[in-house]
Amino acid sequence: MTDQSARAAALLKGHRESIDRLDAIIVYTLAERFKHTQSVGRLKAEHGLPPSDPSREAEQIARLERLAEEADLDPEFAKKFLSFVISEVIRHHENLQK
Repeated sequence: MTDQSARAAALLKGHRESIDRLDAIIVYTLAERFKHTQSVGRLKAEHGLPPSDPSREAEQIARLERLAEEADLDPEFAKKFLSFVISEVIRHHENLQK
C-alpha cells in the first residue's frame, strides 16, 4: 500500500466512523420524536381529535424545507423525508383510535 492509498484509507475510515455516529444520532432522535408523537396520538384518541392535522403538517413541511435550505440540504429530500415520517405518525395515531 502506498502512502497515498494509506492516507486515503485513513480518511475513508474517518468519514465512515462519522457516518456511523450520525446514523446512530438519527435513529435515537427518531425514537425520541416517536415517543412524543405517540403521546400526542394518545391525547388525540382520548379527546376524540382526528389523527391528522393537515394545517400543522403543511407548516412543518414548509419549516423543514426552510431548515434544509439553511443547512444546504436538498429541500425536496427533506420534504420527502418529513412526509414519510408524518405518514407513519398518522398511521400510529389511527391505530390508537381503534
